[in-house]
This record gives sequence, C-alpha cells and structure tokens, in this order.
Amino acid sequence: MTIILGLDPSLSCTGWGVIRSDGSRLTHIANGQIATRSDEPMPMRLAALQTGLREVIRTHRPDRAAAEEVFVNKNPQSTLKLAQARGAVLATCGMASLEVREHAARAVKKAVVGSGGAEKSQIQAMVKVFLPGVTLAGADAADALAVAIADAHTGR
Repeated sequence: MTIILGLDPSLSCTGWGVIRSDGSRLTHIANGQIATRSDEPMPMRLAALQTGLREVIRTHRPDRAAAEEVFVNKNPQSTLKLAQARGAVLATCGMASLEVREHAARAVKKAVVGSGGAEKSQIQAMVKVFLPGVTLAGADAADALAVAIADAHTGR
C-alpha cells in the first residue's frame, strides 16, 4: 500500500490530491487547492504555497509525490511564474524527504482518459470513475488527483 500526493503546481492555485494505491485498487483520501493572492509580492505567494503544502504533507504523510512536468507557455513571464511556483512545491517535498516523480501532462491525460489530448471535463469525469464518491475541490485539485492516479498506474 502506497500513499501518493499528486500535485498540479501553479502560482495562483496549486492543486493537490492524496490517494492510496493498493495493487490496482485506488482510494481517495483528500484533495484541495492552495490559492495565493495576486496582490501579494512573489516571496509571500511562494511562502504561502510552501506553508499550505507543508500542512498537507504533515496531515496525510504521503510515501511519495508526483507532479506535472513544467510546460512552456507562449508568454515567458507566465512560464517563469509557473517555474517559481513549481520550485517552491518541489523544495517543500524535498524538505519532507519525499521522492517526487514527474509526469508530462499528455502522459497523465493518456493514463487517466486514454487520450493525450483530453479536455479538463474528461479528466474530471474519469477521476470520478477511478475514485468513486470523490468531491472535487476544483479543477486544479482534479488535475492533481489525475497526476496521482497516473503515477499509481506507472509506479506498479
């Protein structure tokens, strides 16, 4: 049995989801989103991400984490902000001595929906199929759960 923390890093709202993987059986434990305020300076926003994620890790004690790999936006500023948020998230996992497995967004979609070009609505629907009865905290939390599910499937 393995507890997996899935992460969908973003500066504005980082999604997280915790599942239990026991062979081919997956069980939802928790999910949520860590939002930051756009009117705050960057150091405060990154600190908020770290504080929120530290609490998730402390509460749920995952065995490992899984995160989406960074993708390049057309806007370099957006890419830089995503990279900074992702760095804060990965550093928090590192401080907790968590192994972090990285997955490309297309690979996550393929593992969960069966198509690398799946829409967000399809991902959310399939997350509910894999984790019956789950109440999603939002789209970013659903994406994080999808990362955890993909990691469970590839981690066997």
